[in-house]
Amino acid sequence: MSLVDSLTTGAQVGALLPLLTAIVQRPVWSPQVKKIVAVVLALVAGVVTVAASGGWQQFQHGSLTFATIIAVLTVSQSTYDLLWKPSRIARVIERATTPTKADLPE
Repeated sequence: MSLVDSLTTGAQVGALLPLLTAIVQRPVWSPQVKKIVAVVLALVAGVVTVAASGGWQQFQHGSLTFATIIAVLTVSQSTYDLLWKPSRIARVIERATTPTKADLPE
C-alpha cells in the first residue's frame, strides 16, 4: 500500500466516522466528553482501517500506519466541524439513538 492509498482510505473512513460516532454519543454529555469519545473512536477506526486495508503486516510500515490513523482523525474532526455539525445531522442521530426512560429496564 502506498502513502496515497493510506491517506485516501483514511480520509474515506474519517468522512463517515462522525455519523457512526453520533450513534454512540449522547446529547447530555459535555462537549469535552464528546470530543474525547470522538478522538478515541477515530484512533480505533484508524487502527481498524490499517488492519483492514493492509492486513496485520501493514503495521510493520510505521509511516503508512501513522498516516492512515492521522488521516482518519483529522478528516473525521474536519468533516464534523464543516459538514455534519452545521447540517445538524449528527445531532439528529444522537437524539434518535439515545434511549429514553421508557426504553431502559426497570
